[in-house]
Amino acid sequence: MHDSPLQAGPATGIRRGRRQRSEARAAGARPGQSAAPAEVTGGRYAPLTAADLDRLHAAVLEILGSVGLSEVPAVVAETVTSSGGRMAEDGRLLFPRDLVERALAALPRSITLHGQTPGHEMELGGKRVHVGSGGAAPTVVDLDSGRYRESTLRDLYDAARLVDALGNVHFFSRSLVARDMPDSFALDINTAFASLSGTAKHVAVSASLPGHVEAIAEICFAIAGSPEAFREKPFLSLNINHVVPPLRFDGESCEVLAAAARLGIPVHVNTFGQLGASSPVTIAGSVAQSLAETLAGMIFAWLVNPQVKAVFGPRPMVTDLRSGAMTGGGGEQAVLTAAAIQMAQYYDLPNSTIAGATDSKVADAQSGYEKCLSVALAAQTGANMITQACGMQASLMGCAFESYVIDNDMLGAILRSAAPVEVSDATLSAAAIGEVARGEGHYLGQAETLRRMESDFLYPQVADRRSTAEWEADGAQDVRDRARTRARDILGSHFPSHLSRECEHLLRQRFDIRLPREAMTAP
Repeated sequence: MHDSPLQAGPATGIRRGRRQRSEARAAGARPGQSAAPAEVTGGRYAPLTAADLDRLHAAVLEILGSVGLSEVPAVVAETVTSSGGRMAEDGRLLFPRDLVERALAALPRSITLHGQTPGHEMELGGKRVHVGSGGAAPTVVDLDSGRYRESTLRDLYDAARLVDALGNVHFFSRSLVARDMPDSFALDINTAFASLSGTAKHVAVSASLPGHVEAIAEICFAIAGSPEAFREKPFLSLNINHVVPPLRFDGESCEVLAAAARLGIPVHVNTFGQLGASSPVTIAGSVAQSLAETLAGMIFAWLVNPQVKAVFGPRPMVTDLRSGAMTGGGGEQAVLTAAAIQMAQYYDLPNSTIAGATDSKVADAQSGYEKCLSVALAAQTGANMITQACGMQASLMGCAFESYVIDNDMLGAILRSAAPVEVSDATLSAAAIGEVARGEGHYLGQAETLRRMESDFLYPQVADRRSTAEWEADGAQDVRDRARTRARDILGSHFPSHLSRECEHLLRQRFDIRLPREAMTAP
């Protein structure tokens, strides 16, 4: 029995398409995109209405103006009260409406964060989306044993190298704590050095004390060539949690915030209230408190330095009320994050958030759906910087190298889904459709199909799209097996050299750098 023309056509087209793709690859054509579009804009998802946004803003003004913040350090009290703030009789610092509105009118609408080399610029503002790492986990999943262990400085450097090699990860926010450091100064300095030497992409770290900020700035100025060169194109920023929810300042963190603002280091003004524990149990209430706490830090930073590069970072998280533990993988968390980002856009401020804080301990199906849900909604809302979007496990308490590789595929798919649909004469031709419909009856052999196969589609690096037979013949590995192999390949061969040996030598002379030189070169 012969196949009908309709049945035979697509099969013939598939064979022809395969032959053409093989010939194109032999001629040097790219087999599809290796990274998602660099310019991605979200904003298609919006859980809050215009009336909701106005009402939340009114609640924020009331919290700042009538409730205020307690445990006010001297530097904050002096700075804010000299510009219109007021200390209440109970010792709480109040932010009147006029002060809040002046700050919101003056804060920058757009900030550009840079890498150490061209091509890694991130313009924060509007609804532009960038995704990266983060987490500051105290443990790492050993790539060989698969068991959790304490993380080290070399692990941090390796994580930075992985991020440097993964095309859908835009920046490296410190994702591991180097627990082999002897004290907080050694931790902060070596974290900055390992991160900056491990990737040319933008780096975000933290500082324990204001004096440490000056040392980190000295490292950045040396790499940039001068303080002015760094301030013009800052390739490092500081994550600062200036508040202990609910509505209490953290004195040392406020000092760090002031020091960074004075030195011209971009600052992420972050808050981490936990819904039902340290912030109200309702999504609206948790968002309102987080916004008030974050705005208090933004206003303080702006008063310290009116030209401050400040990123608005409300990060309300969800508590599992059965256990009291943080849980980042549920639908409530995804909506909570999106609502906070919508309010950041209401204020028209460069912003960041957390998404991808799965509760799963390994890169399994639970990890995949929890990460994808929260990161996708944050991207579709238009969050400017999505941290913790890759590599993290166990409610941010652990990091896994294979997860970076798997999540790179996931992030590419999410970013691709946020890209606009091209509707034009080139993509919408009734005449071309009619020609195929009257002819071969399929599009597989069309030159346009081949051309767009090479340009319009993002193909995964470790996800498996082969047939069952091919997969079984190749060992029937799952995605974690393939990702471990890919991670080992990267770590065995990718040693970034953007930091000159002269600069590295200078920094090793000036500071107690504990990352061995041999760890920075191929064996």
